[in-house]
Amino acid sequence: MGLIQRKSWELLLSIFALVLFGSSVNGEDPYKFFTWNITYGIIYPLGVPQQGILINGQFPGPPIDSVTNDNIIINVYNNLPEPFLLSWNGIQQRRNSWQDGMPETNCPIPPGRNYTYKFQMKDQIGSYYYFPSMYLHKAAGGFGGIKIVSRPLIPVPFPPPAGDYTVLIGDWYKTNHSILRQTLDSGSILGVPDGVLINGRAPNATSFTVDQGKTYRFRISNVGLASSLNFRIQGHKMKLVEVEGSHTVQNTYDSLDIHLGQSYSVLVTADQPPQDYYMVASTRFSTPILTGISFLRYSNSQKSASGPLPPAPTGIDWSLNQARSIRWNLTASGPRPNPQGSYHYGMINTSRTIILANSAPVINGKQRYAVNSVSYIPSDTPLKLADNLKITGVFVVGSMPDKPTNGGGYLQTAVMGADFRAFVEIVFQNNEDTVQSWHLDGYSFFVLGMDGGQWTQASIKEYNLFDTVSRCTTQVYPQSWTAIRVPLDNVGMWNLRSENWARQYLGQQFYLRVYSPVGSFRDEYSIPNNALKCGRVG
Repeated sequence: MGLIQRKSWELLLSIFALVLFGSSVNGEDPYKFFTWNITYGIIYPLGVPQQGILINGQFPGPPIDSVTNDNIIINVYNNLPEPFLLSWNGIQQRRNSWQDGMPETNCPIPPGRNYTYKFQMKDQIGSYYYFPSMYLHKAAGGFGGIKIVSRPLIPVPFPPPAGDYTVLIGDWYKTNHSILRQTLDSGSILGVPDGVLINGRAPNATSFTVDQGKTYRFRISNVGLASSLNFRIQGHKMKLVEVEGSHTVQNTYDSLDIHLGQSYSVLVTADQPPQDYYMVASTRFSTPILTGISFLRYSNSQKSASGPLPPAPTGIDWSLNQARSIRWNLTASGPRPNPQGSYHYGMINTSRTIILANSAPVINGKQRYAVNSVSYIPSDTPLKLADNLKITGVFVVGSMPDKPTNGGGYLQTAVMGADFRAFVEIVFQNNEDTVQSWHLDGYSFFVLGMDGGQWTQASIKEYNLFDTVSRCTTQVYPQSWTAIRVPLDNVGMWNLRSENWARQYLGQQFYLRVYSPVGSFRDEYSIPNNALKCGRVG
């Protein structure tokens, strides 16, 4: 090799080394580390002592504040006398259902043990929350807010707010969660909750301070067990800007219906005289109406909140029309610099239509809840673990039917099979007289339409195929249907469930197995080295 050739080769090697070194130093996304201790403690959310689940001594638990693509490491120590699991409502866990934290994707953390969750906020923004997923622990607390903000230089379709508040609203029972669980196990129903909490506090016990003339962001999540809630602020308008990871058309509302499991993000400008104002969350479509109250407190307040509480809306039609008004902001960027509207979901043909009908059958003399007549019962080994290790006899793919059977309810460890990269339509058909709320782990989906009566092929004419919002939880009104479409681009075993927690606990859920025959690391991560073992893998 000549001198000039050798020098050129050395220069190329030097450049390659610099590129490689630079990518190893700067190419990986940031890490955020958390250590959480799970304990029981006495809490007083409705003024009476009861056993609650605390995270690092807190109720609700500590927030997770993150940026798009952050790597999240959470070391969870279970100091309860029973197994425990956490799940992440709305966090998509790209290629990584191993970290989903549902009972059929993870073995529970045994008492006195710890488990480290490792996942990434991959290509996500928005407002979400976490919660305990087993043994009706959600009725004792253990939940908290999740915030994912856009990376620097990615444009956000509104000026930076003066502050960013998480508001966790939800109904609450005074009864210990273990007694509630025994009630359900015996075949009885829970009855009406005892109150509504805002950030874990009883009415009149919490406030949010603002400076006059400034605008603030409020991330509102319904973390309750049974009730749709309406949220409003006395004398103030709310500009909706984000729903579960999607920037929205910035409509202004006096109040918002927020159904079980849903998260909304609004901007509120402190443009009123300096005093305190009521912030209200009250139950919808229920008797009696339960109300939670907190305060919007101006920093230069001269007066306590007074006057009547801001009125709640009435009727299903009002809520349905509001839901239809929520649209995608097609000019805004998502977690990446390309416009949200560049995904033309309305121009893609679906490969399959799945119709899911909820019901409330009595099986073996006990109240149960079902989807297409199937009432889910847990397996003895997590489905994801059994699937990975090819353990037979745990579940059968296809045991969850695609269409209503119109038969009596029956018990089954129900799994529906689906193909990786398929684009499917799911219709939720609600033939009952209560509002339903449905969530799909691992995905966001396009809410195409909703209306009263029975869904038919003619209903497709009512679909919004242009700018409907993409989200992970949707409501279905009484005697009504809601249709969604979802690109199945995330391999794994994913929970599709009712967000009414008594219904979920008593069987109104199943698992969607999104399968790729390739078995490539590109499609799905391998089982983690720290995966807990249980059941037949003990």
